[in-house]
Amino acid sequence: MHTGGTLVGTLYKLAWVLRAFLVAPFFGRFGRGGYLGPPAFISGSRRMYFGRAVRIFPGLRAECIGTGSLTVGDDVSIGQGFHVIASGSVEIGEGALISANVFVTDTDHGFDNPDLPILRQPNVIRPTFIGRRCFLGVGARIQAGTQLGDGCVVGANAVVKGAFPPYSMLAGAPARVVKHYDFEQSAWVRSGSVAISENRP
Repeated sequence: MHTGGTLVGTLYKLAWVLRAFLVAPFFGRFGRGGYLGPPAFISGSRRMYFGRAVRIFPGLRAECIGTGSLTVGDDVSIGQGFHVIASGSVEIGEGALISANVFVTDTDHGFDNPDLPILRQPNVIRPTFIGRRCFLGVGARIQAGTQLGDGCVVGANAVVKGAFPPYSMLAGAPARVVKHYDFEQSAWVRSGSVAISENRP
């Protein structure tokens, strides 16, 4: 048994709980029962709304730009190195599990004018939504305008853009549906062609 290691881990998390309690007044909302592991870079915290029992591991970078807002439901676990950008609206549903080094955004750089530097062109902002109980694998990239239905599973290092039905399993870059959950069989089964739209449903 690694009793010492378990004790140290528990003490770390107790410190993170205290940290979350102390910083909660600076957020639009930070529900009880969660924790926030340092270090964290946070910009626009007044427009961030975290539900109850949200667990955030070290290395968070969360940015609400302008009037953008970030909403995270209850009982969400966010792995280390999570980066999220919200210039319009990013929503993460309750019970979601986000693995390490995941990136989520609702903002794309515009590049329509080749005569202008990218940073001088207007951004393209599309609401991004991640449904309840979704699982985002290590290194997944969720691009602007993505709509993930409840219970979606996103494979490691997938690059996701578009609207996907509930209980889809996605993999690849660009990501595509490789399986869906069949409730009659109580199993994930291989998918045929599934219509995918890059616009909001």
